[in-house]
Amino acid sequence: MPPSITAAYLARYRSVAAADGPPNLLPLTGAQRRFLISRQLDPQHRPDVVPLFFAFPRGTVDLPRLHRAAVRLAGGHPALRGRFGTVRGTPVLQLGDPSVEVALAPVGPADTARGALLRALLDWPADGPALRLLLAADPDGDEELLALALDHAACDEQSLGIVTAELTEAYAQDERSAGDPAADGSAGYREAVELQLAAEAAAANAAAQAHWAARLGGLGGPGGTAATGRRGRGAPPQPTGMLSERLPAATGAARGAVFPALLDAVSAAAHRLLGTDRTLALGYPWGGRPPGAPPVLGCFLNTLVHPAAAGPPRSLDELGDAWWDDLDHADTPFDELVRAARSAGAQWSGEPDGLLTFEDLQRRPPLVLDGTEGRETHLAGRPLGAPLAVSASHGEDLLVRLAWDRDRCPDDAAEAAFALLLTTLSHHLRPAR
Repeated sequence: MPPSITAAYLARYRSVAAADGPPNLLPLTGAQRRFLISRQLDPQHRPDVVPLFFAFPRGTVDLPRLHRAAVRLAGGHPALRGRFGTVRGTPVLQLGDPSVEVALAPVGPADTARGALLRALLDWPADGPALRLLLAADPDGDEELLALALDHAACDEQSLGIVTAELTEAYAQDERSAGDPAADGSAGYREAVELQLAAEAAAANAAAQAHWAARLGGLGGPGGTAATGRRGRGAPPQPTGMLSERLPAATGAARGAVFPALLDAVSAAAHRLLGTDRTLALGYPWGGRPPGAPPVLGCFLNTLVHPAAAGPPRSLDELGDAWWDDLDHADTPFDELVRAARSAGAQWSGEPDGLLTFEDLQRRPPLVLDGTEGRETHLAGRPLGAPLAVSASHGEDLLVRLAWDRDRCPDDAAEAAFALLLTTLSHHLRPAR
């Protein structure tokens, strides 16, 4: 078996760090390296962004105070104190000053706060900060909308909870002077990243390769009719579409069945939307900090791939068994999954046909500014990394959102796909309640 991709990266990083490299260089996890490569391939070199949007009563947010809180937050986290880049071709995080922006997004008389924030996030500077907090308000509205956005290389699901909790605390304390600076967190961050890289290297083994080769060997190349390009030459990309539905929260035994049920429901929706019977690559992030790692802010997730076969809904037992088998190999880096699939004869580029993200809102504290809790909302129109993406948030209810690329998929197909997704999800979850 050839050397793992992680082991090869570690050898390059150690060589760079030892040969007159700056002492403030830190290695990157596999996910962080993929995000950096994606940024370099983007024509505008824009990062992948994770945004949250919170509505507050107009006049709630004090921007100077929010800026002080954001700087204090970033000062304690290496992922927000520096730049992701390369040294001698090797991806690294180079530590520096807190990397934040807190600003007002201008809204014209005929504009909306949502439109202003979306434009500002799409115009993320190539060398921009890791954390941006942008505020906008409709000209005649009684609310203001705050976008809390992070470079995905600095953020995963667990990080979102850290950010909302610490930003709430820092805003409440309102540290107006240097006073008691936050610990810089470098030692804990380095420990967490090195533990993650050790786990990724150990997971790139022969047993994992055999598992993923068997699971992903049937993936094919692009196909179908609905996902073909629909934008005229020279025309700007259309804003992505979004549909959403709130379902009752799953309780009891059904709570543990939500994710495998989502896998099957999204698989059905993807086949309907893309108009194909081939086995699709459905990507989903999974994972957290390695055992024993400090709970630092950063990106420690891995992207796994579910082979979405066409056909009627499968049983939850069958879905759950296959999913748990995959989770036994959840540390295997995505690049190794692609290698395993191709070794088994898959004609797959490595690009996902669809994406599924799932967040347990019980693990994320709310954002509270001066005693006022922000009401989370969601904005359509952001770029996607696949023809479709489904996001599910499980809290007091189960919020399911389907976003699709309007340049590749027509709206009527997306509406039919979303209806099928909800029907399939209800088929799986209703009997278990």
